[in-house]
Amino acid sequence: MQSPLPSAALFASQSAFTVVYSAAIRKELSTLCSLKVDAVTPQDLSYYSVALRDVEFLFTTWGAPKLDVTTLALLPKLKAVFYAAGSIKSIVTEEFWERNIPICSAWAANAVPVTEFTFAQIILGLKQVHRYPALMRAARARARPEHYENVGAFGTTVGLVSLGQIGRRVAGMLRQLDVHVLAYDPFCPIHVAQELGVTLVSLEEVFARSRVVSLHAPWIKETEGLITGDLLASMPLGGTFINTARGAIVNEPEMITVLQSRTDLTAVLDVTWPEPAPAYSPLYDLPNIFLTPHVAGSEQGECARLARYMIDEYHRFLHGEPLRWNVSREAAARMA
Repeated sequence: MQSPLPSAALFASQSAFTVVYSAAIRKELSTLCSLKVDAVTPQDLSYYSVALRDVEFLFTTWGAPKLDVTTLALLPKLKAVFYAAGSIKSIVTEEFWERNIPICSAWAANAVPVTEFTFAQIILGLKQVHRYPALMRAARARARPEHYENVGAFGTTVGLVSLGQIGRRVAGMLRQLDVHVLAYDPFCPIHVAQELGVTLVSLEEVFARSRVVSLHAPWIKETEGLITGDLLASMPLGGTFINTARGAIVNEPEMITVLQSRTDLTAVLDVTWPEPAPAYSPLYDLPNIFLTPHVAGSEQGECARLARYMIDEYHRFLHGEPLRWNVSREAAARMA
């Protein structure tokens, strides 16, 4: 007689549910577990209280209920959580950690599109493509664009702030270019940096020597305001600063002041603080700021990769194999 499928629930906001757990993904899930409830939001919890009593596994993503004492009381048989998104800080609580329930996150899957976006912006920065509108206006006026000679990748230096999952992926992609790569990461072992082909230096040296600097540090108390105006002002002529991490890691008022006086510099900002930036913010008006609306991470079809990682992790859990994306309490404290 065939064993019954493990009991599971799917927690997500309606918008995230449709893009992360697509129809194809849900069909596959139905062959692996018995979904008691799906698309549960914080407002739905009490309605599904009876169905949740037997749930062993929780698949979840953005907009899901927080795993607090109330939610956990509805899930007395919970064995593991599979979070098809990045940072778990928005859902975990002290009560959750006390239950010693494994939680896995698709943060590595979300790192893939961020890496792709960053690599593209680095190349565009080295070519100074973000400055083209101003350069073309200058050409129309028959004036030689200032600092236009600092264009191209060959033999230049790129800097990375933090060598976490995304920083390391970016470093790997930069091997395709003839560039020198510097990095600041006080926690990265020297041998890891050497394997990546990266030279570890101080934060000040990263900015002073790099034509393009890309920020990948986590947003924690220790990194708030880490990137100062002085660091940005030290960048070489025609430099580009890229932020796909979090806006709060940058001292934005100081950055704006520097960019107002250093028109040769460009800032590519996929994130701001607050987000979105207030309507009156100079970020919208400065010609050397290139704003994108937090699109570096998983968008639309890319979101299915998040669920794919978690389904694969669920397979490993069921078969007693080591989990690849389990997040410990200590690791969660260091994550963005």
